[in-house]
Amino acid sequence: MATVRPLPLSDVVVLDLARVRSGPTAVRQLADWGADVLKIEAPSEATGGDSMGGGRNSPDFQNLQRNKRSMTLDLKSDTGKSIFWKLAEKADVIVENYRPDVKYRLGIDYEAVQAINPRVIYGSISGFGQSGPYRDRPGFDQVVQGMGGVMSVTGLPGQGPVRVGIPIADLSADVFLAQGILLALYDRERTGVGQWVHTSLLEAQISMLDFQAARWLIGHEVPPQAGNDHPTSIPTGVFPTADGYVNIATSGNTMFRRLCEALELEHLIEQPDYKDGPDRSKNRAALNALIGEVTLRHTSTEWTDILNAAGVPTGPIYTIDQMFADPQVQHLAMTPEVTHDRLGTYPVVGQAVNLSAHPRPERMALPAPDAGQHTDEVLRSLGYDEASIIALREQGVV
Repeated sequence: MATVRPLPLSDVVVLDLARVRSGPTAVRQLADWGADVLKIEAPSEATGGDSMGGGRNSPDFQNLQRNKRSMTLDLKSDTGKSIFWKLAEKADVIVENYRPDVKYRLGIDYEAVQAINPRVIYGSISGFGQSGPYRDRPGFDQVVQGMGGVMSVTGLPGQGPVRVGIPIADLSADVFLAQGILLALYDRERTGVGQWVHTSLLEAQISMLDFQAARWLIGHEVPPQAGNDHPTSIPTGVFPTADGYVNIATSGNTMFRRLCEALELEHLIEQPDYKDGPDRSKNRAALNALIGEVTLRHTSTEWTDILNAAGVPTGPIYTIDQMFADPQVQHLAMTPEVTHDRLGTYPVVGQAVNLSAHPRPERMALPAPDAGQHTDEVLRSLGYDEASIIALREQGVV
């Protein structure tokens, strides 16, 4: 019988001091792959939802905080801080998303933790960075979307700035922080010492601009809004069908030829207005109109089949419920289930990473914890007896 490998991070202990989304999402990446995550919350949050709309029973909270344990702890009290130090001594990773000055005021900054645990990986997310003129500004995803440039290239031409429909600055910063933590853990295997890993919503948003940022940095071109049209691969965009819309993506002359042949528009291939990329870019509106007249003749499903068979990337434009009903999405098992004592069994959003030795759904076992659900369990593991735990509760430390 084959031996089941432990999950990759099963020997990693994480203290999660982060709140709301940026930070907790990074920790979720670690938790899903086996890390023992302890979410530390203020006693005042015992009945709330970590400042998230809808509270702890909301879909957002339950999806975000899965695979974690929770204890309440007052980090502003000396007694609470002494408990934190006991936890920090044994932690591999600590993650926080306070404004940069807060951790120093609490006395739990990287330098303070590193002094008692040189092996610790200390992960931080802030709005604008740990230093600089905007260091102490509060970070909020939509504010950073605006400052990070993405709202200037999102939306229809002339529409004015448009936010992305997900908290892309938050989520990108989380993925980058998780990547940084894994790099630091790998580095610790060679050096034996930890380090401070930090990123910000602003840095993450700028990094995610990628080729749009390079258009300015290298080409000195300020990218405009392009709406549903791809900024540089033409024709790529949204086209009407008999029952809705499809995305059609063509790049380069070979793909354009395939598209024209599939649409029975072969006469466009050698037409001077559309012969190469710059010409198609210059005459994009007219070309899109010609394609749209043809795509109206069949349904979205029919065009998806016809054009993909011709080697032209094409796909439907789904609502969220339609997306989860798609057979390929279902095949990818992106909705593993967890069971909650109070809320029952429900699906959560699965991991996008596949490891051959560890099928994605296997870790989806723990629902989001109630605040302080594991406080007594943790305190006992630190050597506190029942009388001491009762006293800590009476003092409001936990």
